[in-house]
Amino acid sequence: MSEIISETVAENFTATMPEQISVGVIKVAAFKNMQALLQYIIPDAGPVFAGSAIAINPEKVLSASNNAALRRVIEAADIRYADGIGVVKAMRRRLGRHVERIPGCELWQALMLRAASYQVPVFIIGAKPEVLAQTRDKLIASGTTVVGAVDGYFKDEAALIHQIKQSDARIVSVAMGSPRQELLIQRIRQAHPNCFYMGVGGTYDVYTGNVKRAPLLWCKLNLEWAYRLLSQPSRIGRQLGLLRYLWWYWTGKV
Repeated sequence: MSEIISETVAENFTATMPEQISVGVIKVAAFKNMQALLQYIIPDAGPVFAGSAIAINPEKVLSASNNAALRRVIEAADIRYADGIGVVKAMRRRLGRHVERIPGCELWQALMLRAASYQVPVFIIGAKPEVLAQTRDKLIASGTTVVGAVDGYFKDEAALIHQIKQSDARIVSVAMGSPRQELLIQRIRQAHPNCFYMGVGGTYDVYTGNVKRAPLLWCKLNLEWAYRLLSQPSRIGRQLGLLRYLWWYWTGKV
């Protein structure tokens, strides 16, 4: 496509958000699978979705229940999708039908490939300079149009926002960790709303091979959390907190 979408088509296109399911205090969009979400963001016919997305896992559900500020950050996102298996199981029980887990790392990579296919310009932010450079080069090699790249150590936020606006980007991904990346996204959106924003945490590190993701079998068995715990024993405190989420699930609170 020489243009993202014609103005006539854009005017006639209306995206439909799927049902929202309450998981604790957070409402999560019940996308059937990753492909459904990808088509919502970059439809076959229509403009790129202008808004933001945030991954929801049990840890966020727990934190939002007693942190009003974090809850507001999460609720500010237009798309809250199920990244954690605990969230997916709660949604399946409430819906009575199958809903797939949508890992944020995989979603971002698939979105970049779809952006390449539809010639959607992308701007990437975050990570260390060398990791960002590797990410940019790999994306360009795969056919993605990267119109800007700024590492996570920038000093002038106003200059960053100006650069994004001048780039005509339609997708911006921010890898700075939550909730810092979501707060930055909120500020950028105020100045440049006609864009899709996604916080991606450590995705660039995984994408470039600087951080090893769990083996495929562990991912298929929904044991990625266990692999991370074995790889990083310091996470034990955070994982123990998830026992409360299990209790909520067993007692029907989520």
